[in-house]
Amino acid sequence: MDKDVMKRLLRDAGIPVAAFHTIRRNRFDANADAVCADMAALGYPLFTKPANAGSSVGVRKVAGPETLADAIRHAFEFDDKVIVEAAVVGREIELAVLGGNPATVSVAGEIVVEHPDGFYSYDAKYLDEKGARLELPARITPVELARAQSVALRSFEVLECEGMARVDLFLRADGEILVNEINTIPGFTAISMYPKLWALSGMTPTELVSRLIDLALERGRRRAGLGRSFLSA
Repeated sequence: MDKDVMKRLLRDAGIPVAAFHTIRRNRFDANADAVCADMAALGYPLFTKPANAGSSVGVRKVAGPETLADAIRHAFEFDDKVIVEAAVVGREIELAVLGGNPATVSVAGEIVVEHPDGFYSYDAKYLDEKGARLELPARITPVELARAQSVALRSFEVLECEGMARVDLFLRADGEILVNEINTIPGFTAISMYPKLWALSGMTPTELVSRLIDLALERGRRRAGLGRSFLSA
């Protein structure tokens, strides 16, 4: 859930992410003007996000410096740590990863945002039926799909994930792929992207749930065999 830690781990592994800064509450409270001046180096527009939250709760798109401080304060209502992130112009591509040895990656889907907020906000996700639509599968080339699958799998491995995850990417017009975030507890309803992507990849919901149960049991057996105490000879 920690977007700051996630982004640092991905960045250090050479996986592209949007430029970002992390703000702690005590630093912002001590000198909000100085913090905002530092964040402006990312350029506008930018996004403010609670580091630990989901469903775009607390996220705002900031067009200019006059609303940045208020957006940061809003994000601090939901967490003690906030990330400020440069906007990325690109298509929002999502892939589902299923753990195992080896882990596998689904085909890609695309989120097409049509909401006045201008991004995949909470309102666009949950309150406006026409706020966004899904392109299933995403209309990308085989080469773009292969690259996106590779980035999704690498992200899953770098972040030490198991079981399942949905990896959300940006595909820029120049072909560059950046990781937006990884969701390790993705939505799992009949209309959610994760099971829909696996259905498109040839796996029924029943097969998917069965596979996830098998992975959990395998993990339990593996961890049950680990030592829990140490006695010297």
